[in-house]
Amino acid sequence: MKQLTVRGFGDELSQAIRRLANRDGTSLNRAAVKLMRRGAGLEDGQGPDTVGSSLDDLIGTWSRTEEDEMERALRHFETIDEAAWE
Repeated sequence: MKQLTVRGFGDELSQAIRRLANRDGTSLNRAAVKLMRRGAGLEDGQGPDTVGSSLDDLIGTWSRTEEDEMERALRHFETIDEAAWE
């Protein structure tokens, strides 16, 4: 296995690696490699034709107003145009 030295981790990234390591009960090295593989799109099941977790950061971030606005914008997609199927 190859070895690589990485410098310049900021506090935020360092804390994220520590949280992942604690959550998974693994080493800091494994947690860092896991995050790098995820960031590079190399995790199992990921690829250009795979739905991944790229939108996870948006989950729970909309305000009620933004949610209502999106619902209004998408409402017309709920209507089926019967003539289009004839």
